[in-house]
Amino acid sequence: MVHLMYLHGFLSSPFSQKAQDTAVWMAEQSLADYFHCPQIPMEPVAAGRVIQASIDKLGGEPVCFIGSSLGGYFANWAVEEGGGRAVLINPAVRPYELLRHYIGPQRNYQTGEIHHIDVGYGDQLRKYERPVSKPDQYWLMVQTGDTTLDYREAVERYPLSRQTVIEGGDHSFQNYVDWLPRIWEFAQEGK
Repeated sequence: MVHLMYLHGFLSSPFSQKAQDTAVWMAEQSLADYFHCPQIPMEPVAAGRVIQASIDKLGGEPVCFIGSSLGGYFANWAVEEGGGRAVLINPAVRPYELLRHYIGPQRNYQTGEIHHIDVGYGDQLRKYERPVSKPDQYWLMVQTGDTTLDYREAVERYPLSRQTVIEGGDHSFQNYVDWLPRIWEFAQEGK
């Protein structure tokens, strides 16, 4: 059976709406044991270690990542480094370029915890950038109304991958829960 691993975005957590919606949907399908959502640290090197440790716990069983925003960037890294598939939800393409706007203390959207974003995090993030060598392993899902990230950058980065481009919407990816059955089908195709 394929595992789903949700990788949340910047200043987010496993308590994000999409993470919680995915957990509930998987439980409703009696698949709760196949859902994983690690708390990803702000420091990119630590984030990479946590993601890799979460993958290692699966013991080589197949995995499909759902990467939202910055989680999509890390999902790209994980697929290219170790295999699997990824559904990329409004993913960050070059987050190291955007990080300069967030240097200093920042509040986590769900937990309220304050994180100090260091200027060196941009260089750390750059080390996780990987070319897309397995385009058939990705499903890009973007909404054109995303005002946080430019959806066109993701469309350009994944030209040979399956793409769903929805007019309107926003960075949270409206109506995400309606897509979960198809996301699960995509995950199963990679077994």
